[in-house]
Amino acid sequence: MLTTVLALLLQSAPAVVTECDRLAAHPSDPDRITAGVPESKVDTAAAIAACQAAVAADPANGRLNYQLARALGYAGRGKEAAPYREAAVKADYPQALFVVGYIHLLGLNDAPKDACKAGELIRRSALKGRHAGLVGFPHWSLQGAFKGCAVKQDKAEMRAFLEQAKPMSRGDYYQTILIESIEARLAALP
Repeated sequence: MLTTVLALLLQSAPAVVTECDRLAAHPSDPDRITAGVPESKVDTAAAIAACQAAVAADPANGRLNYQLARALGYAGRGKEAAPYREAAVKADYPQALFVVGYIHLLGLNDAPKDACKAGELIRRSALKGRHAGLVGFPHWSLQGAFKGCAVKQDKAEMRAFLEQAKPMSRGDYYQTILIESIEARLAALP
């Protein structure tokens, strides 16, 4: 009983902003806990050092692992970033699910190109409500990127993803027409 109560308190406790967060949070990560840093402004050496310390203190933290992988990737150390990307995916961190899926879709950062792994990860990011996954998964599915993969590509689910993404777009003209375009392509399917 006491263990359960303690676990619930820890889950609901606000996350502590680390130096890793301040130096390496991604601006479009909806689960970041401080302002994001654009790629062009990331001090990779400082971010790597801060994030290595943060991950050492909290090795299962998906956010911190993702941010360490981000800093390493920007420093051109993609192979070294791989275990941290995988730790963030294992922790089911939505930003990592999308980004690692995208990396595998295109074969970036020394990762092998793997459309099926990409599809699974991007779909998982959509299931977790990540805007990029909600829009990206149906888009790439309709492009045939996941053809022949075991990843679920259900028309009704993809429509639901797009519906969920609409309010997140906050009336942005380009996001709105992108979603409308994908919806029209889905509607044209048999």
